[in-house]
Amino acid sequence: MRKWTVANQKGGVGKTTTVITLAGLLAEQGRRVLMVDMDPQSSLTHYFSRSLGESSDLYALFKDRVSLNRAAVESAIQDLPFAGLSLLASSPLLATVEKMGTAQSGMGRILSEALQWVDDAYDDVLIDTSPTLGVLLVNAIAAADLLILPVQTEFLALKGLERMMRTLVMIARSQQREVPYVIVPTMYDRRTSASQQCLKTLQQQFAGALASQVIVVDTKFRDASQAGVPLSLFVSESRGLDAYRTLLRDRLEVK
Repeated sequence: MRKWTVANQKGGVGKTTTVITLAGLLAEQGRRVLMVDMDPQSSLTHYFSRSLGESSDLYALFKDRVSLNRAAVESAIQDLPFAGLSLLASSPLLATVEKMGTAQSGMGRILSEALQWVDDAYDDVLIDTSPTLGVLLVNAIAAADLLILPVQTEFLALKGLERMMRTLVMIARSQQREVPYVIVPTMYDRRTSASQQCLKTLQQQFAGALASQVIVVDTKFRDASQAGVPLSLFVSESRGLDAYRTLLRDRLEVK
């Protein structure tokens, strides 16, 4: 089971869109995909119009972490009405997890432990995250085999990426493990000088980790969101969809 965490310490850069689009493309290939919503704002959960009930969501696993087992994890996962796609939903109550603090033993690895119980049930896990540094983001990074860092091609998003890079250094020291990452430029509009300059800065500063494929502005993402459907199931072709297909094939090495 491959586990990819999609993260950036800035909101609105395309994290949830990246999770949903990649998940849809993987499911299209016949893979079993679990999406995990680790953001208390629950954008991923709302996208699919899932309920926010405490009895069947990620918060229940954190709350009852002492008795974590396969049955508990399976009961928290919801099957979606799309072949190959499942969801571990979020809840606003996840915000209270941060108050539990990292001082409690094992708090930073609850998601990793939960996913171990269903390792044989899925081929891929895609984890959506909050932009806030805390227990939830630490859990998401600890569980990851690869970090995907979407960066909107505008100045403030670069600042969010800088914070994210400092966070990765800090977590690598505490966990004694460096997680590989790929930076994905998003919402690129070649008509604007701001997008062009931001992309050039990314190419100069992060050449080795930067995806060659840029995710362009595409209104089809918005249309698919309104329908509550992954883009690959909403349209067969679009500029944004083609960009994610190329990213999956060329940088994430999924044929």
